Amino acid sequence: MTAFYPLDPETLSIPQQRAKEIGATLAAEYQAQAPYHYTSVDNFLPLEVLEKVRAEVMALPDQDPEFSSGNEKLKTSYNPDRLPPYTRSVFQALNARPFIQFLENMSGIKGLIPDPYFMGGGIHRINTTGFLDIHADFNHHSIMNLERRLNVLIYLNPDWQEDYGGSFEIWTNDMSEKVESFVPIMNRMCCFSTGNNTMHGNPEPVNHPDGLPRLSIALYYYTATWEEGRTAQSTVFKRRPGSEDARSYEGTLRVVRGVVPPVLYRKTNNLIRKLRGVDRAK
Repeated sequence: MTAFYPLDPETLSIPQQRAKEIGATLAAEYQAQAPYHYTSVDNFLPLEVLEKVRAEVMALPDQDPEFSSGNEKLKTSYNPDRLPPYTRSVFQALNARPFIQFLENMSGIKGLIPDPYFMGGGIHRINTTGFLDIHADFNHHSIMNLERRLNVLIYLNPDWQEDYGGSFEIWTNDMSEKVESFVPIMNRMCCFSTGNNTMHGNPEPVNHPDGLPRLSIALYYYTATWEEGRTAQSTVFKRRPGSEDARSYEGTLRVVRGVVPPVLYRKTNNLIRKLRGVDRAK
């Protein structure tokens, strides 16, 4: 079966014009979605590419989770700079001009800029019982002073079923409705526009019968549209109705950040992270 985005498995290249044409085929559907723009494409890359990536990632030594609180658990992120050669090259291909033009033609957002620092991106791994509550992402790249605009997720999980948990969910801003849910099956790509209220996540705990982790490629793209004086937003979590999801303390953090010295703010932030863990356990 021909891949939707036929990246050459050996050279990891694709003609620019072809990439632009492929993006254009998704434009109407992508830009018509609500409550924010998104799409999902199965059989996205040549399967050979993702099988090599998965093999390299599964061979890596397990490491302690970087993120563990009331709102996220057992989540690890591997920066591409520290990944094996082939996987690192795949990330470079997905930050190269043809893929950027694919995304621009699909989303209608011009001037997209990839992140050479992979801030928050890379290979995401969530182990058994892990989850990531519904949230809106951080919106400012502090190093490059850019505005975050697009997320791309490509899943690496063969034969994954819905009851294994970890499905990617899209919600309305007021959390009144789950709009759509995508099982993180092998070679499924999900892309969505990001903003202050683009609520999404994978809140159902991972529960693979063989204890396998949920793996994904995560890439973020930006534009040079950040305005001076705008307040940067860190990750904002929201509870699902009737759930035991932890409360978000982002509103409290914004107030504290505006009135206390940086050292005291960091201490307050650490305390609130601990409170999140207690809150989820209740």
